[in-house]
Amino acid sequence: MRIFAVDKPLGLTSHDVVARARRALGTRRVGHAGTLDPLATGVLVVLADEATKLAPFVSGAQKHYLAWVALGVDTATLDAEGPIVAQGDAGHVDEAAIRATFPAFLALSEQRPPAYSAVQQGGERAYAAARRGAPLDLPPRPATYQALELLTLLPPGAPRARALLPAPDGWRPAAAGEDGAEGALGLALPEPLADAPVALVRLSVAAGTYVRAFARDLGAALGVGAHLAGLVRTAAGAASLSQAVPLAALAEAAPLDPLGLLPFPRVSLDQALARAVRDGKRPSASWSGRATLVGPDGGLVAIADAVEGRVRTVRVWRAEADETDA
Repeated sequence: MRIFAVDKPLGLTSHDVVARARRALGTRRVGHAGTLDPLATGVLVVLADEATKLAPFVSGAQKHYLAWVALGVDTATLDAEGPIVAQGDAGHVDEAAIRATFPAFLALSEQRPPAYSAVQQGGERAYAAARRGAPLDLPPRPATYQALELLTLLPPGAPRARALLPAPDGWRPAAAGEDGAEGALGLALPEPLADAPVALVRLSVAAGTYVRAFARDLGAALGVGAHLAGLVRTAAGAASLSQAVPLAALAEAAPLDPLGLLPFPRVSLDQALARAVRDGKRPSASWSGRATLVGPDGGLVAIADAVEGRVRTVRVWRAEADETDA
């Protein structure tokens, strides 16, 4: 089963990555789990063939980010794509003031999406309406901030990746000229729109939470305006940046273990029971709730719910020997 963590390059849309993955993997059946904006880099989970059935379960996983938030500069798109719509002095903002805003974010249960987003209303995408000068009045949507940490506050004009700081999964942002340093990664970030202090924040959020909206709301809480100057997704669920492969190397990359990406308890089935589930039968269940069903060969059989002692399958996978590129 072919599932990969791709380190999405700067400037490409998630759809661009899928198009290139189709050519690299030799199949039309390719999808992704969790959109990244063109000016974001980092983990994009790409799935091919039978693995595309995993997308709903992987896309709903917790996401982890490093976000560079430029203070005192508002943009129409809430990111470095611009244009600048307002600018002011944020020199008085210090680390204590930024950290003081975090408890309110951690208590939120909903968030107003960016005007330039893929949210659809009345048959029209929000970004399309915004581009024609008639932004939609988008109601708040569910959002959850699970962890926020201010790593540093960079002064105006400081290189965005100059600080060597702790980060998830044993890697660190590489300073200029240190791309080859052991344990370091070079981070591609958009060019700054203006000299401004930049807060480097580590976030963990639930699926559906917009980090661009976090930048907007952080600036509003500080009274200075802000936009997202750079973003790296460091993990999507169990898929981390340390496992990610360059898009150009996807054709030769080893796939990830799909079982390691699913958040449900595993239930081992014998051969007869695995065959029964794949044939659409509803055998008795030895568990309760949702589970990942695994055959005797270690292959993924199904994701299933146990309802009143009976199996109700949510998704079923054929035996790997039977899979074909449909």
